Formats: sequence, structure tokens, C-alpha cells
Amino acid sequence: MLKWTDEYAWIAATMDHPGCNLVTIGMDQVRFQKPVREGMIIRFVANRAKTGNSSVQYTIQVYRESEAVMPENLIFSALITFVRLDDKGNKLAL
Repeated sequence: MLKWTDEYAWIAATMDHPGCNLVTIGMDQVRFQKPVREGMIIRFVANRAKTGNSSVQYTIQVYRESEAVMPENLIFSALITFVRLDDKGNKLAL
């Protein structure tokens, strides 16, 4: 589940910053509200939380699938941080 969350956030980040080599440097504030059961259909929602010089953060919320994304359907949320790197692993401005 956390791998999917990281991938979803990475997709959102690369859409906002096309052509940038972005890597995950942190995932924090993971807060599970409800259990995830096998066969459950889930929905991911990504929101940019903060943009720095070479990094960007996204809040990812995972909901039980429903007609509307409602607080009572929240399974968990996480804050994921990406940094832009060059081919040698040095930070670059976004």
C-alpha cells in the first residue's frame, strides 16, 4: 500500500515538474484511520503541500471508493517529499 502511495505521489510530482529527475527522500506523517482489506477498491488523492528550491512535498490521501471523497471514507494519509537530482546525484533547482 505504501509503495502505491509513493508511486501515485511521484506521478503527481512529475506531472507538475515534467522532465525533472525526482526521487523520494521521505515519507512521513503516515496516519492510518481505517484498515485496508483484500479486494477493497481505493482512491488516491494528491495535493501539493509545499515547494522548495529543489524539493516538493505532496499530501496523499487514500479513501475507500465511493461516489464522493468524504472524511469518513479516509483510510490513511501521508506526506511525501521528493528532491530533484542531476545524473550525478546532486540537487538541482525545480
